[in-house]
Amino acid sequence: MYVQNNSRRPLARRPLGLGVTPAPIIILVLILVTLVAVEPGWAAPAVHLQFIVSGLTGPLDFQSPRDGTGRFFIVEQAGTIRIVKGKKVLAPAFLDISSIIVSGGETGLLGLAFHPQYKSNGRFFLNYTRRVSGQLQTAIAEYHVSPTNPNLADPNSGKVLLSFDQPFDNHKGGQLAFGLDGFLYIGTGDGGSGGDPLGNGQKLTTLLGKMLRIDVNSGSPYAIPPDNPFVGVGGAKGEIWAYGFRNPWRFSFDKTSKRLFVGDVGQDAWEEVDILTKGGNFGWNIMEGNHCYPPGSNCNKTGLIPPIGEYSHSEGIAVIGGYVYRGAGIPVLKGLYVFGDFGSGQVWTLQETQPGTWTRAPLLSTGINISAFGRAGNNELYVLDYNGTLYKLVAN
Repeated sequence: MYVQNNSRRPLARRPLGLGVTPAPIIILVLILVTLVAVEPGWAAPAVHLQFIVSGLTGPLDFQSPRDGTGRFFIVEQAGTIRIVKGKKVLAPAFLDISSIIVSGGETGLLGLAFHPQYKSNGRFFLNYTRRVSGQLQTAIAEYHVSPTNPNLADPNSGKVLLSFDQPFDNHKGGQLAFGLDGFLYIGTGDGGSGGDPLGNGQKLTTLLGKMLRIDVNSGSPYAIPPDNPFVGVGGAKGEIWAYGFRNPWRFSFDKTSKRLFVGDVGQDAWEEVDILTKGGNFGWNIMEGNHCYPPGSNCNKTGLIPPIGEYSHSEGIAVIGGYVYRGAGIPVLKGLYVFGDFGSGQVWTLQETQPGTWTRAPLLSTGINISAFGRAGNNELYVLDYNGTLYKLVAN
């Protein structure tokens, strides 16, 4: 297993080449069949990865505009967005902003969100890192599709809506997504280094280590929803929806349960999955998972919301948040939260066996560096390998 230093995160190594190709998958299936034959008590996993395309470079995010075209948009860390249609990567890139961003390690083009009315208004939003007068920043920007070509964005349409300084080069979070309420949610890391030395996770005076919520349909350049929990609180940033995060790497909304699930990358010992609540404090850097931080210390957990699931670094090193499965292709996963780990390539499920009680179970060992899960318009799930390959999660 790949081992990180004390600033563990999902993007700590560069790609070594393309991901797993179809031939190794066939070999894996043959091995599984052999195991079933020689070990009567052994059960094959309920799902496997179906190869879709390779040739991507440092893919970090998968988004569907849900516009009826069947296209998938893949964010590449160095600053490009590629379109996958059918089983082909279209050329040229949908957008290339590599000249205006800082990329490498945990920086780069980190997230994409299509406006809920993208089909009619062509608006989409990006989360990326840049330098301004030498200062590293996170920028949230709005772009528009080309008025003449749906497979190209207008590179001159970019407008930065929100930016904030970053004290270190790691822990940027990076995802942004529209909630069921129509507002844009933005996950931010604690700003980096190890152990959150500036205490950003617990400070309401900074946007770092938070889940933000803004209104991009009003205001200039945006409005703060009046029901955000810290609006009017002295010194607090009104954009904050929830706090106490280290490095939220991928979050998703479940329309059925109306819950927001977040995978928050841990420090040295524990990875966690949270369900967010308005104004909630999710513990970092007082807690890492269910445990006091630093390890062995005595901490006051009053008011801190524990995760619904955690696992130790004996099983993985960087959680990759996923989705509650609502597709039709894999009935055994219906209603289960599917997520994984970058370092071990393991995929698990979380099931609410009784109200407030969640049970984690192994689903699949992939052998890849999972960088993100994706959800298509039909609610089927896809998996990105940071080494350049896109897969679909399918039933055996």
